[in-house]
Order: sequence, then structure tokens, then C-alpha cells
Amino acid sequence: MATASGRQVKLGAYVTFQGCTWQVAAVAGASVTLVGENGQTASVLASFLFADPAFTVVGSPATGVQPWGLLESVPERERERALAWQRHIREIETGLPGGPGSVGMPRPEYDPQRQSMAEREQAKADELTRLGWPKVSRATVRRMRARYHGQGLWGLIPRRKPSSATGQADERVVAAILEALRRQRGRSKGTLKGLRELTGQILADTHGPGTVTLPPPSTFNRLARVLADPLEHPGRPARTATAPVRPFTPTVALRPGELVQIDTTRLDVMAIGEDGKPLRPELTIALEVATRSVVAAVLREEGTKAVDAALLLAEMAVPHPVRPGWPDHLRLAHAAVPYDRLLALDARLQSAAARPVVVPETIVIDRGAIFVSTAFLAACETLGVSVQPTPPRSPAAKGSVERTFGSINTLFAQHVAGYTGSHVLQRGEAVQGEARFTVAQLQELLDEWITACWQHRPHDGLRHPVLPKAALAPNEMWGALLGACGYVPLPLTGADYLELLPVRWHPVTGRGIRINHRTYDHTLLNEHRGRPSPTGAGGKWEIHLNPHDVRQIYIRLPDGHLHEIPWIHRDHVHAPMSETTWRHIRTALNQRGDREKHEAALAEAADQVLRRSRPLPGSPAAATPSGTPGSPAGTLPAQHPVEDAEDSPDTGDAPTHDDDDSQAGGEEPPPPARFALYDAFEEAEHW
Repeated sequence: MATASGRQVKLGAYVTFQGCTWQVAAVAGASVTLVGENGQTASVLASFLFADPAFTVVGSPATGVQPWGLLESVPERERERALAWQRHIREIETGLPGGPGSVGMPRPEYDPQRQSMAEREQAKADELTRLGWPKVSRATVRRMRARYHGQGLWGLIPRRKPSSATGQADERVVAAILEALRRQRGRSKGTLKGLRELTGQILADTHGPGTVTLPPPSTFNRLARVLADPLEHPGRPARTATAPVRPFTPTVALRPGELVQIDTTRLDVMAIGEDGKPLRPELTIALEVATRSVVAAVLREEGTKAVDAALLLAEMAVPHPVRPGWPDHLRLAHAAVPYDRLLALDARLQSAAARPVVVPETIVIDRGAIFVSTAFLAACETLGVSVQPTPPRSPAAKGSVERTFGSINTLFAQHVAGYTGSHVLQRGEAVQGEARFTVAQLQELLDEWITACWQHRPHDGLRHPVLPKAALAPNEMWGALLGACGYVPLPLTGADYLELLPVRWHPVTGRGIRINHRTYDHTLLNEHRGRPSPTGAGGKWEIHLNPHDVRQIYIRLPDGHLHEIPWIHRDHVHAPMSETTWRHIRTALNQRGDREKHEAALAEAADQVLRRSRPLPGSPAAATPSGTPGSPAGTLPAQHPVEDAEDSPDTGDAPTHDDDDSQAGGEEPPPPARFALYDAFEEAEHW
């Protein structure tokens, strides 16, 4: 029986197996009987014997597989010379250039039956000398035979001493370049010219000015590229933490929800904030690694709160409803999933959008404040989710979600009005003027794009080893994994959402509950006013507040349930007012100074407005709004008597408009200093 390397295991041969020396006593089919040095016997399968890493046949050369791939890197002339030596060596040993098994008759000078090995080696040396091969002797032939038996064809390749990467460069210059590279490590990238100047300074400080001459720029640049780390070449973009230290192991998840990565970044789109000013909203997404699905996405104006991260958990664990106006093919019923079987498990999927619903097992987060907050960690503990923080300064640990941010900016953001580009060099001149969507409208567009585009777009990271050329879409991968892992619905209700809101502790006073100068009151608080909470610390009551909609709060009463308490001015606010807007209003009011002086200033301003409100056309008072020159302050200008209805200020100052929104009669508009009635048509021209 022979192994793959040509070594034979026959009766009487000695082999090394499991660190001991054995003698082959019998070979019967696929089993080999071995006898040890102490007389012990063992019967093993031949495949098990050959699979032992320490297995060898004593006295047989352990020639492995030749590195055929390396021969392709050898110059063609040297490769042909090695193949020629192989034919000559075979002819010396067997008499035929093709080796054993080849056809033909050996030449007389190489016939093993007539000539000895020494005579054949000498004959080959004489033949090669006649053919013009330089410096070929019998010792050369014998040395090439030994190389061929030891290393095979690769041993016939000429060996050259590897040249130094720096060539004949001065060692002092090489040491100075290495020192300059060490000083630059970790700093912002510079140019090769700057590195050359730093190297010259190091040489001058070490060996004295003018002692060592710097090489020319071309030679210096070659030395710098040879000596520098390939990832830290001068003149290239700076190496950041996003470049993982090799070797890098990619993140692998085998079932939906096994691994979910969460992160926050600025979206490359200008939106209109609640104060009417353009801004770049913050985007927080949850990416399911096994299917590359964006299972939740939240846009906020600024300062993403812990409640946003906590609400992501609820959004990914419950079906996403189809929004009004969405096309019918965005429903889950039309997705590549076993819809009928899923509907039998969870009735909420009947009106769900075509997006995966997963209950996360492990969530990968960075060490951001919102992700290590008490609210987020408490929400994860409530849902039984494990939290896995990434190592510091290692964004590659959650590279899937980082790459998804770039895909969202490339595939979605660049098509939205107000796109800013990834950096200032790509930014347009009037980006802020292009902003036309509020954050809420942008959220609607993003949700629809995720459902219609991202979930149905083939993803390069979703490939099966059997079909590596076929890229699957996130929804297709979700449908494939559902058959292997199943679907377990998580029945979250409205009360579950309230429990995920941030918790505050406040007393219930006679006026209700005061939070940030807002008063919340309801008849439910009547029996609890001025009384301490039976469960709260310090007698305060447990309050749940959504910072993005402060129109109501939720208090836990002694019955154990959360009850809604409205803001006393909620009926006058018809849109959700966030904490950001409320803080902006408070800041503007605080800048007005002392309250009593502010009230007096308001009264004076109101009096002046009344005095200047309706001056008659053509009166001298129009040119002096505060009154005629010389008239005392606080007195009204003289008024002309009203003769008829056409001369009254309510009708005479109101311009009439024809069909093309121009003033009738061609009359000139009043001068800028004149105060007339509000004209909506004229005001619209300034928008």
C-alpha cells in the first residue's frame, strides 16, 4: 500500500505513528497491523494511519507536492532550463528522457545495463558542454541530481541571494526615514515633500549639518514607499479606525434576529426644522445582519434621545403598518415569504408592509450615551435582549450598519431635495434653499423607500455558498431563513410602548404636574393632589414622557396602570410639539431680560402701534409714524373728518385686484413708511 507521496507501507517497514515507532506486521484490506517496540500490537485503518500528522515511513524521503504555482512567477528562460535539467537527470537515471514508463531505447552511453552511474554522469556533463552549457562538470550534474531528489523541479531553479529593498542606500538615511515615519504615525497625513524635510532635520540633528546628504527626491520617494507601512504611505488618505487590523473576521449571523446592529449618524440631506430653519437630521437605524434588512429607522432633528433607541426595539419586533397612499404591492402579502402561514401565526401581518419582523436576540452597539443609557438598557432587559458593546475605537466591529449608512446616502439621499453630499467639496451652492421637506415628511419618504427599494434590492453580502453568483434581496433572504428558523410573534400592545418611554419623578400638586414650566392636569388627579406616591421614592409619582410629543404625559396611579394626563393647552396645539421647539421658545423668552421691564416695554409698544395703526392717505403723519414733528410724545396726529364710506380707512386703503392679481386703476402702492391694511396678495409676492 502506497501513500500519496510515494512512500510504501509494506511488510517489515517501520513507521512513526502517534509519536511511537511501529513495524508493519500485516496488511489486510484497509487495516494495518502494527507491532510496537514493547511488543504491543495495534490494528488501525489505513486512512486513520495516514491522517496522523506525525506519520512517516522510516527511511523514506518525505517529498511533498511541488509548488507548481510558484513556477509561474519564475522567468521563462529559467523555467525552461529547469525542465531541460529534469529531462537530462531522468535520462541519467533511467536511460530515457521521459522517465520510467516512456517508450524508446536508451542511448548506449546512458544505458543502465552497460554503464555505471558515474560514467553516465560524466557522459551527460560532456554532452552539455558540447551543447554550449557553461561550467557543466560531473560535480555539477551530481549536485543537480541531489537538488531534484530533495526538492523536485523547484530545486532546479537557480537560487539568487535576495537583494535588499533599500538597495545601496546609505544606512544613515534609511534610519532617518524610519524615525521620520515613526514620528508621523498617528498624526494627520502629510506629503512626501514634508517627510523629506523632516528626514533632513533628523539627519542634521543626529550627524550634524551637511554631514549626510539627502538623496534626490525620486530616490527618497522610492525609499519612503518601501519603508512605510502599505496602509500609511505618505500622500495617501490618513488611516483611520475604519481600517481593521488584519486579520479581520467578518460578522456572521445564521438566523433572523440573532444579531442586530444599531448606530446613529447625520443624514446627508437638509430638512426643515420645527423652527423653520434648515438642518441636517440624525438617522438611527437597526440593521438585521442575517438578512441585511433595515428593520427600524428613526429620524430626529437633533440630539437623538435614549427613547428613540428604545422605541427601535418595539418597531423591529412588531409589524410595520402600510401607510395611506402606499401602492398595494408594498404589502407583505406580495412579498417572497410564506404569507398564509405567517398570517395564521400573527393576524397583525394582514395590513403589514413588506418588511421583516424580528425579535432581536443580541444588539451590537457602540459606547454612545444613548445606547448605554438606563432607558435603553431597561428596554432591552424588558424584551430579553442581550446588549453587546463594541471595543473602543473599533467601528469595523459593526461594519454592516456603517456600510448601510453609506448605501442610504448613495441610493436614497442623493435623490432628495436638499442633498448635501458626503463632504463640502461635493456640496452645492444653494443647498439650504433646496430644503423642502420637514423631518416628519422625510421620515415618510425614508420608510417607503426602505420598503419599496432596499428590501427588494439584491445585496452583495447575501449569497449562498452553493450559488455564489446569485445575490439575494433582504426580503428573499428573510423568506429563506423563515423556513429554517420559523417565526415567533411578539405581541406588543400600546401599553408596552408607554413602558418604553423615559421615566421621570414629579409630585402631584394642587395645580397638577409641572414639567419644564408646562402644566398637566386632569380630573384623575383630584384624589391624589398633594399626596405622596405609595411606591415612588420620596413620595414622587412615576411619570412617562415622550420628548418628541410633550402634549401629554402618563402617570402610574395606585392601580398599577399608566394613565394619560394632557397638557392644559393641548387643545390649542394641533401638531406634535417636541422638546426641541419648547426649548427654543424658552430660550427666546429668556433673552428678553427682566419680566417687569418686558411687560412695560410691551405696553409702550402696543400704545405706539395704536397711535400709528391707521393714518389717512396723504396725511403728514404718514411720514412721521410717531406723530408730527413738534407734537408731544403720546399724542395722536390730527385726523381728517370722515366724509363718506369711500373715504373711510377701512375701504380707502384696501386695494382691489383684478384677475391677474394686479392693483386696479394703476394706482401707486403706499410708501414704505405708511401703515395700511394687510394685503395677502401683495404679501404673497414676497414669498
